[in-house]
Amino acid sequence: MRLTTKGRFAVTAMIDLALRQDQGPVTLAAISQRQSISLSYLEQLFGKLRRHEIVESVRGPGGGYNLARKAQNVTVADIIIAVDEPLDATQCGGKGNCHGSDHANGLHCMTHDLWATLNAKMVDYLDSVSLQDLVNQQKQKQADSQVVMMRNPSANTITP
Repeated sequence: MRLTTKGRFAVTAMIDLALRQDQGPVTLAAISQRQSISLSYLEQLFGKLRRHEIVESVRGPGGGYNLARKAQNVTVADIIIAVDEPLDATQCGGKGNCHGSDHANGLHCMTHDLWATLNAKMVDYLDSVSLQDLVNQQKQKQADSQVVMMRNPSANTITP
């Protein structure tokens, strides 16, 4: 089990949006360029995020997207679920035939409970991380890299 590009791109785009929304609506074209994510893919993701009331669109000149709620009130789980990212490590997806077991009668494969517990812990963790937490991490990384460049100006030069 792994998070697919859909979930990773959605979270990345949301961090980008949250970092810049104080300057007004953020365009998907700008996010696309900064994050190297296809514009058409972002349009699909943001359509889903809008339907889940995580972002809101602003039409017209100077339009784009804003957060529909404060960054501290949006969790990574909200984003992942909004873009239909499956968060299920079980073989059966919680509803089908569990690797040949009689799932309809409540029988699961021997490791079903292990993976179901992992699912619950994963959702709990993603629900505990807010978009604001991720924005703060990015701001701290940017501040740290500026300090390094100020202390070592030769690191800013490009050598052939």
